[in-house]
Amino acid sequence: MKSVAMEAKYQKIREIAERELSCSTHEIEHVMRVQNLCLYLAKFEQNIDLDVLKTAVLLHDIARVKEFEDKNGTIDHALLGAEMSAEILRKLGYSEEKIAQIKHCIATHRFRSEIKPQTKEAQILFDADKIDALGAVGIARAFMLGGQYGQKIYLDIPIETYLKNNVVDEKNHGKIKDITKHSANLEFELKFKHIPERLYTQKAREIAEERLRFMEKFYERLKMEIEAEL
Repeated sequence: MKSVAMEAKYQKIREIAERELSCSTHEIEHVMRVQNLCLYLAKFEQNIDLDVLKTAVLLHDIARVKEFEDKNGTIDHALLGAEMSAEILRKLGYSEEKIAQIKHCIATHRFRSEIKPQTKEAQILFDADKIDALGAVGIARAFMLGGQYGQKIYLDIPIETYLKNNVVDEKNHGKIKDITKHSANLEFELKFKHIPERLYTQKAREIAEERLRFMEKFYERLKMEIEAEL
């Protein structure tokens, strides 16, 4: 009976999240892929609160659209999403202790963030979310995003020059100033190549490294084709 009630609760949370999501690369399909990865990674860890993990993953991108629509660049979807989730969860009868745990998972899941995940549940969500940006799925998502913003399919520009011109504080993990001047291959150089070293669980690092090798070969091939070497 308890299991049926919990599944009904998760379904309600999913429906709430789905209503909030419209960004093409952070739609509900992304959320469900990350959930599957979270549950897989949890098998290799001990003492994981699956209720915290499942709830956090369903809500982790709930503020994505609000960040996307923010013209001033002041909204961090992870931080805002954590606050939005608290309101939702109180209405669903979650305890304040569990809400705090879920909020921490959501607030710390972002790659370009100075706040580090401290709990196992938060670390698993962080890892799973990053893995979904890698491999064949990661490439597909990168070009979906590029099409959404009118990006070129490839930009041949020195990283140092790009950081100076279009990244806050000129840091690899800094916020992109003008997303329309970004590209999938630059995102690969700035972010994706550094994902494995930032992950927390051993299994996630293994998966990420394999997916990264696939991406490296793809972008090498793309550059060669663009330059008419193949």
